[in-house]
Amino acid sequence: MTVRKALALVIGAVMCSGVLATGCAREHAGASSQDAHAPGSSAAPRPAPPRSFPRPLPGVGPVMRDRLPDGTRQALVVTGETESSSQAQVVLYEQYPAEGWRAVAGPWPAHNGLRGWTDDHEAGDLHTPIGVFGLSDAGGRLPDPGTLLPYDEDPEFSVSGTGYLGEPLEGSFDYVVAIDYNRVPGTTPLDKARPLGEDKGGGVWIHVDHDGPTNACVSLSEEHMRALLTALDPDKEPVVVMGPREVLMR
Repeated sequence: MTVRKALALVIGAVMCSGVLATGCAREHAGASSQDAHAPGSSAAPRPAPPRSFPRPLPGVGPVMRDRLPDGTRQALVVTGETESSSQAQVVLYEQYPAEGWRAVAGPWPAHNGLRGWTDDHEAGDLHTPIGVFGLSDAGGRLPDPGTLLPYDEDPEFSVSGTGYLGEPLEGSFDYVVAIDYNRVPGTTPLDKARPLGEDKGGGVWIHVDHDGPTNACVSLSEEHMRALLTALDPDKEPVVVMGPREVLMR
């Protein structure tokens, strides 16, 4: 073997060793990079999804919400535009465990007392009482439309004459739901008992609208009264939450 050939063999061996060493180094570096993102590594965790909270009763602030009974899952919200308004809007809500309160009927137009609203109702003041009241009993001159509430069909649910705008009152009590203001729940809406005394009024109902303001009641169209009666469920402890918008939002 000549000196020239020997040198060529030595140089070739050195170059092969360098190439092999470089290839192993790159492969090792690649493996280390993958290991850095393997489970259990110190990589930053993904942010948790945002939490959702049950929806509170719309249009009703914390003061009124605190007056809702713990078991209530139906709420009829009657909202007057101002304290002196005799016109209102009515929405029926139901509470669902994860979702919270959701509208299930309405909005429906309504009338209330001729002089608006009060938180200190007295007999004959022509104001509708503000507050949260149970809806436990129903009745009317017409047969039960299919409500789950106790229903008293009685010809005594009759009225005649004209309202404050000269409108006929006949048929206003064809369907009624008693509002549990100054009355004994579990009795017919015709019951005259007044636990707070006669001077605090009574006989405050939701009844069929006669196209004008009421003495103190809330009135809905006959169609909406039937819808309300068939929707109310005593197992859901229904209440009415009613008053002018500003007061309800407190």
